[in-house]
Amino acid sequence: MADYELPPPSAFPSLSTEDRITIITHLLERSPALESLILPGFFSVTSYGKLVAYSRAVLLNLASESQNDPTKREVLLEILAAHPRLGARKIDSAHSVAEQASLQGEAEALAALNKEYEEKFPGLRYVVFVNGRPRDAIMANMRSRITRGEYELEKIEAVNAMCDIAIDRAKKLGAALE
Repeated sequence: MADYELPPPSAFPSLSTEDRITIITHLLERSPALESLILPGFFSVTSYGKLVAYSRAVLLNLASESQNDPTKREVLLEILAAHPRLGARKIDSAHSVAEQASLQGEAEALAALNKEYEEKFPGLRYVVFVNGRPRDAIMANMRSRITRGEYELEKIEAVNAMCDIAIDRAKKLGAALE
């Protein structure tokens, strides 16, 4: 994580597809479905802020369309599942490991909440911007969203959280957003 530096936006036009995928992975997690949606628009963005805004628009559109389209729903769920469960023992993303450090010591409680969340919202993964927030606040947010029980709103919350996380990661990797 710390050894990767985002290239300047001025380099966007000359980046290879592999380099663009690396950027998407660092900002939004690794997901072939996500890459296939974001790569086409990557050619027209001129900043990291615009890349995240483009990603948010594409994903919110997908969330809306997924309400009545089972194929699009599966694509969205695959993308959201790229984010690790809160408190998971094995997390592949160094970014997520660092972001979830404040949740150490709550594995059992988080596992129970993850299970309850995923039973309430089949196919969804709870995604929230954790970094810097105390575990009690995160767990209260998770409980609140479970209690609210609005599946379509959860998709929107997850997409927005993914993109908020991406903005934070871009800043931490030294990128100016505009």
